[in-house]
Amino acid sequence: QVQLVESGGGFVHPGGSLNLSCVASGDLPDTFTMAWYRQTPRAVRELVAHITSGGRTNYAEPVEGRFTISRDNAKNTMYLQMNSLKPDDTGTYICNVARYKWPGAWGQGVQVTVSS
Repeated sequence: QVQLVESGGGFVHPGGSLNLSCVASGDLPDTFTMAWYRQTPRAVRELVAHITSGGRTNYAEPVEGRFTISRDNAKNTMYLQMNSLKPDDTGTYICNVARYKWPGAWGQGVQVTVSS
């Protein structure tokens, strides 16, 4: 089994910053992709960004240039630095780990609220 524990969510005003963390533990493969998704108030789950074990990253267009995803492979930990936050960034941010032909896992999510 795999466990994912997210932290770092909270409330910020527009223009503020937050840094999310996700720690993976358990029966993990040698290499796997880590990703952040967010569930919006309209119940849509969308990919925010992902990062491979080798450090390749990909971002959704709405967060490009504002968010930075990173990971520490030795700690099986992924981070999401979120700057210049907007109200549209509000949602539950959910950690995911995945690999081809492996079931992967989802975290419980952390709430991020951006409001004036």
